Amino acid sequence: MTIKGMDLKEFLKEKGCKLTTQRRAVLDVLMEHKGKHLSTEEIYEYVKEKCPEIGLATVYRTVQLFEEIKIIDRLNFDDGCSRYELIIDNEEHHHHHLICESCGRVIEVEEDLLEELEERIESKYYFKVKNHKVKFYGLCQKCGAD
Repeated sequence: MTIKGMDLKEFLKEKGCKLTTQRRAVLDVLMEHKGKHLSTEEIYEYVKEKCPEIGLATVYRTVQLFEEIKIIDRLNFDDGCSRYELIIDNEEHHHHHLICESCGRVIEVEEDLLEELEERIESKYYFKVKNHKVKFYGLCQKCGAD
């Protein structure tokens, strides 16, 4: 995995952090579950399978550090729980999410559908859009079939 063209160890070193065993374990879980939106508690459950001595507080601190240095992104799906996913090198913008109001399933929309809207905003309001987050709420195919 690379971040902004650097390997993770270099990236952490540049940010003044070491790649400890615990941080590596958290990162491994995030990489193994790429595309999933894991809560800190879920990350902890996976990490403790490989690293049983790790504490929940360590995982919380690691997740907070990774968010601060922009290795992961925090997502809020309005379910009362923060969830996290890796920030991918080649993504200019966050992808969009479809959230099923019945079962809670989250589906990623990989393409950026708002380029034209961003251009109009930049032109009309002289505002440089750096990023956006979009969530669509409805029913997934399974729940909509009921």
